[in-house]
Amino acid sequence: MKITVSIVDDDDRLRLRLQRLLGRSEDCECISDHATGQDAVERLPGLRPQVVLMDINLPGLDGIGCVQRLKPQMPGTEFIMLTVYEDSERIFQALAAGASGYLLKQAEFGEIHDAILQVQQGGAPMSSHIARKVVTAFRPKSASAPGNFQDLTARESEILDLLSKGLLYKEIAEQLKVSYNTVNNHVRHIYEKLHVNTRTEAVAIYFESRSLPERPG
Repeated sequence: MKITVSIVDDDDRLRLRLQRLLGRSEDCECISDHATGQDAVERLPGLRPQVVLMDINLPGLDGIGCVQRLKPQMPGTEFIMLTVYEDSERIFQALAAGASGYLLKQAEFGEIHDAILQVQQGGAPMSSHIARKVVTAFRPKSASAPGNFQDLTARESEILDLLSKGLLYKEIAEQLKVSYNTVNNHVRHIYEKLHVNTRTEAVAIYFESRSLPERPG
């Protein structure tokens, strides 16, 4: 079955573009679109989409306020914020409200599509620039974990390096000439070995491991 998606954005052209692109997808379908936060709050609980693409800068009730109201009513729905903001405070407000991902509006549709698939698998997709901001904020927390990085195989380390550069699973598969499922399985093993649950946490450990000084031989 296709993943059901709703779009909440006051930009008519963006909503229409996303609807058309989702309409061509083999594994996703757009079941509703909403130009205001109020309309989304009123209608989405009855529609129960699996994923909501939510603009932050909505007139009236903004996207963060929408997620705060909707997430308790729709715990099974994943919210991905689409925004022009890279402000760290807004990022964490959105995540604290219950959002599962945070992408920039200028992201390619392939990245948005991949993010939809990722949140359905328990991931937390973010644009690479945003992920770096989150990584920076969590560095003190991740500093104790880099030892686990040594447990990765050469292939897993290679994939983690590509993840840190913001590549999508599909792009990694094409570059390494393997299947999408193979990449997905490697990422799952990376998460298990690093004791993390999201791409952002894994990338944080990766950056930490690279920033540690080499031990004298």
